Amino acid sequence: MNKSATLQHSVAAAPPAARPTPKVEHPGTEALRMFLRNPSAIAGMAMLLLILLVAIAGPWVYPADPFEIRSAPLTPPFSEEAWLGSDYLGRDVLTTLIYGGRATLLVGAVAALLSVAIGITLGAFAGYYGGKVDAALMRLTEFFQVLPALLFAMVVVTLFSPSLVTVTLAIGIVSWTGTARLTRAEFLKYRGLEFVRAERAIGAGNARIIWKVILPNALPPLVVSATLAVGAAILFEAGLSFLGLGDPNQMSWGLMIGSSRQYVLSCWWAVAFPGAAIFFTVLAVSLIGDGLNDALNPKLRER
Repeated sequence: MNKSATLQHSVAAAPPAARPTPKVEHPGTEALRMFLRNPSAIAGMAMLLLILLVAIAGPWVYPADPFEIRSAPLTPPFSEEAWLGSDYLGRDVLTTLIYGGRATLLVGAVAALLSVAIGITLGAFAGYYGGKVDAALMRLTEFFQVLPALLFAMVVVTLFSPSLVTVTLAIGIVSWTGTARLTRAEFLKYRGLEFVRAERAIGAGNARIIWKVILPNALPPLVVSATLAVGAAILFEAGLSFLGLGDPNQMSWGLMIGSSRQYVLSCWWAVAFPGAAIFFTVLAVSLIGDGLNDALNPKLRER
């Protein structure tokens, strides 16, 4: 055998070079990377963190009683007596703004959590079991959906006396229908897939399939819905407080606006500053929700 034939034989006998295994990125890591690449989402996160920092750390840095009369009534902003002015009673607007953020953000977060918990539970049962269970739960959802949400919340708060607890419960009770419908749609999509049938074949119970198999796969749109529910709950709380149905013993941004609405022409700053706080808070939450939607939605992720 000549040299060229030997060379060809050795080349043919040599094993093919191993191709590098492509690195598969974890879906959570990919979603986080996409979220951090979204300038609007980062701006919303920065705004929300700043608002939370002021609301949480403000009372320690600037200790005061938000209901205390600290200067002459209707003191204009940027004065020595009050940096952001005073309201019609002489209460410092900066102090009420800092302390009011705590109640507003707390009610918004807890009410949104309550509404999402109710919506996910009812929607999961309706979508998984189907049949009569689905029909009954959807009729219940439709009943709450056609009720005037604000009017129903006003009735609940009035019957049980205005407080942070009753306001939170009222908002959570009337605002879960959208999450329930979204959860039902996701469960209807996943309950017939192969991995769910495989879990059922190996003897997994309904509770495990609902909460540990289907729900984790249905979470991305539900996370976005929960984020946006926080902003809606903050606006709802501000509306109830504006109508005088908030907790009179707890300062909130809605209470600031509602108590000064009759003096808006002569004391615009007492309405404008808490209104701006509500606006930027809801804007920040909305930007974060849009960023999560883009990061968690595979179709939008490819744009």
